[in-house]
Order: sequence, then C-alpha cells, then structure tokens
Amino acid sequence: MGKPPNLYAFQTADELAPSLRAFVLDAQNNALDRHNVFRVGVSGGSLPKVLGKALLDTSNGEGKVQFDKWEVFFADERAVPLDHEDSNYRLVKEELLDKIPAEQGRPTVYPIDVKYLDDVQEMADQYEQTLVSVFAARDSVRVPMFDLLLLGCGPDGHTCSLFPGSPLLRETDAWVLPISDSPKPPPKRITLSLPVASHGIRIGFVATGEGKKEVMKQIFDTEEGRQLPCGLINTFAQERVSWFVDYPAIEGVSFPARRGSL
Repeated sequence: MGKPPNLYAFQTADELAPSLRAFVLDAQNNALDRHNVFRVGVSGGSLPKVLGKALLDTSNGEGKVQFDKWEVFFADERAVPLDHEDSNYRLVKEELLDKIPAEQGRPTVYPIDVKYLDDVQEMADQYEQTLVSVFAARDSVRVPMFDLLLLGCGPDGHTCSLFPGSPLLRETDAWVLPISDSPKPPPKRITLSLPVASHGIRIGFVATGEGKKEVMKQIFDTEEGRQLPCGLINTFAQERVSWFVDYPAIEGVSFPARRGSL
C-alpha cells in the first residue's frame, strides 16, 4: 500500500491560495526540469477563480509562474460555444488567462473543437486525438500523464464530468469520454476517463465551503465514499493527490488534515 492522499486545511478559502500557488509552482518547476513544458489539465466550477487568485496575486508567495511554458487542457468541458456561460474554457479564460500580465507570456491552450457541438462522441474523439498528438503516439503511451491535474469535487462526489454510479467509471481504454445525459446541466459534455484523471504526476483538488462537508466525510471516512469518483482517484493515485480545503469543508472529517501551510 502507498501513502494516503494529502489533506491540507486552512481557516478560509482565501488562506489556501499561497499553498496552492506553492504546490502548482513546485509541479511546474519539476515538469520544466523534466521536459521543458508544463502540461496542466483543469476543470471548472469554483476552481478557476481560486487558481487565478493563487497564481496572479504575487503577495501569495515567491516563485515565477512561467505561463509561456504551460500547455492547458480541460479535464472536462460542456458541449457549448466557448463564450457560453456554461463553458469551462470561458471560466478559465475570464478568471486566469485574460488576467495574465503580458510579460509572463501566454500558455498554449487546447479548447474543444466547437464544430462538433452536436456530436459529443466526435467531440470526445477529436479531443482524444489532440491528447495523442501532444502526449505521443496512442500505441506507445497507455494513458497520457499530465504534469498536474487540478480538479474540483461536487457535493455528490463527482469530479471532471465523472458522476457517481456512471458506467463511464468502468471505461479503461478511452482517454476522453462523451456524455449526453449528465445529471447536472448542461447534459452534453466530454470528460477525461478515470484512468487518465487518476494518472497525473500530481493531482490537486480544491474543495471549499460547508456545502462540501458531508461528501468530504464520505470520501475520507467511509468505504462507500471511496467508490465515489473523487474517492476512486484518492484510491488509485494515493500520495500523488493533494486536497486544498477550508475548515468548513472538513468539519466532522476524521481523516487527519494538516492545518496551515504546506
């Protein structure tokens, strides 16, 4: 058995920003040492706002964010135009990409191909081909290994667009999966598969607010919760996973949390 996931807890959501920044920069610098590029998969929800605060506010700590070396992918995306309010791309663009100072350079960003909005299977296939082109030939890499995956946790324990009880959780071959009947709107989406989402060199979850405390208790303290999508990533990736949470999100959680900075 490997070591369990890391659970870092902070008084407030604002106070976790410096530690999230340090975590991202450490992953960035290790990636640049390895292959001179930093491949990041991000999801939507409240994550882009927290990420933007962590990375763009230099009062959150030392270190240089080398955005010109970043390649940004989407851990899941909704089948909507890129300027739609439900678009994860739009969220990341507004909260992070548009606010990057010019002198820090621009990341290379890989959004969905909007010409496939009406065909989520084709959209998923095309996004998988994008991953293949970047991460090497499909037959030489079993699953792409992101340098960092930054994920959220829904109140039901879903992450990316992998929902509890979904048959997609059993998919072992595809890298990117289509969804036409998401339990949360909008119904049409694509998502990284569980093997890809749990295979990152580093995986960071951000979960804040008392609305998360029941699901956090399940994920960290119960056998049933370990079968939720977030719990499965904890199980598969173990110490490669770090959670950044505020105190209200882990009220009543028995699993030991490290309180304060990294």
